[in-house]
Amino acid sequence: MTNTQFKDLGISENIERALEGLGFTSPTEVQTKVIPAALSKRDISVKSQTGSGKTAAFGIPICEMVDWDENKPQALVLTPTRELAMQVSQDIMSFGRFKRIKATAIYGKQPFAYQSAELKQKSHVVVGTPGRVMDHIERHTLDLSKVEILVIDEADEMLSMGFIELVESIIKQLPKKRLTMLFSATLPKDVEKLCHKYMDNPLDIEIEKTDLVNQHIDHSVYVVRQELKFSLLKDITVVENPDSCIIFCRTKDNVDQLVDQLDEEGYTVDKIHGGMEQNERFDVMNDFKRGDFRYLIATDVAARGIDIDRITHVINYDMPMENESYVHRTGRTGRAGAVGKAITLVTPYEDKFLASVEKYIGFNIPQKDAPSKEQVVKARTAFKEKMKQQPEIKVDKKEQLNEDITKLYFNGGKKKKIRAVDFVGTIAKLDGISAEDIGIITIQENVSYVEILNGKGQLVLKQMRNTTVKGKLLKVHVAHK
Repeated sequence: MTNTQFKDLGISENIERALEGLGFTSPTEVQTKVIPAALSKRDISVKSQTGSGKTAAFGIPICEMVDWDENKPQALVLTPTRELAMQVSQDIMSFGRFKRIKATAIYGKQPFAYQSAELKQKSHVVVGTPGRVMDHIERHTLDLSKVEILVIDEADEMLSMGFIELVESIIKQLPKKRLTMLFSATLPKDVEKLCHKYMDNPLDIEIEKTDLVNQHIDHSVYVVRQELKFSLLKDITVVENPDSCIIFCRTKDNVDQLVDQLDEEGYTVDKIHGGMEQNERFDVMNDFKRGDFRYLIATDVAARGIDIDRITHVINYDMPMENESYVHRTGRTGRAGAVGKAITLVTPYEDKFLASVEKYIGFNIPQKDAPSKEQVVKARTAFKEKMKQQPEIKVDKKEQLNEDITKLYFNGGKKKKIRAVDFVGTIAKLDGISAEDIGIITIQENVSYVEILNGKGQLVLKQMRNTTVKGKLLKVHVAHK
């Protein structure tokens, strides 16, 4: 790794400041290679494994290139899953916090009318799943006329989920003159074909996968008969005693069953799978990120692109059927330079899946014997103590960045002909305030929300009670969360 810093990549001061607040110290390999090429508006095809930092690789250039004054979306990011759409949109807003960049996530299982109303607001970036993006295009609720940047994230997953034709249909609706970036863990023929068909002489960037697979992760396998799996899982978790652990199952029924079994055993545990309501899934993920419980039982819906710090262990309770799934699941641990453990339970009939995974990742996974009764007995006291303790509450990097931000409510919006620029013009003239202290502005029909940065919320609140916006004196107070 070179000593390259973010400032060496042509990044502006306000984005550098946001990255610093998020704890980004120096760029990863994919960021070092992608950011300058994107800023020069060169089409890019990137082959890079999970955990390499690719969201920032495309999110930072997007924040640099969009024009704040333009109300229509200037960048479209397509993702295969709802969770990833939500996370990418939040990440982009964090990178662009001090440029007031607004990103809107659109995905299925959320009311269409709510998303339609959001898209009527100023949105610099739209992040969405292909199905819901196409719905908005067909209903004329998503204006693509100003889109100058397209990102196709997790292109191989799009292919395996049957989205590639839909992605092509969306591309055909976009302006021909644009920057296109494609990211994929693997490059199947159909994905390569997409690059050649819709990209202009793309720069091919490949990040070696072997380093990403095993550099910070201790992999191990336990061979066990199906009927003894649960007993072995309990013994492993007692001996390993993880601080934070994701246990992967193949089906949602298996997840439901395992959660109930572990709950009865006194584990602090919750679950996430595709059969749950979207808001419930987000709530569970946020609780797990904060550290409210130690064990998350999940299907592969949680494996792709979800960035949670300090997961000490990943356990494959069910052996994944696909090689890529193994990489994406185990990639949830060992992130940001931390050391993690990836433990896989394999039945004697699943040896061919294990052999396939080993060939794919390029090394044999060490096989371990089940913990002895003595080891389990010796470790049980410490395990029970940890289960009684409140897990350490983790502070989200984005929450840290938001500590000095106050969101203000105003009782005026579009119906009073008020625009975002009116708030900027008014607030920037207040004593002790400048345009750099103003964050994301959301204008709705009858109300508006303005984020005030740098701990100056109370100063703005006090002065705005006696200051008009476009000749109107508006009621103002701190917005309810």
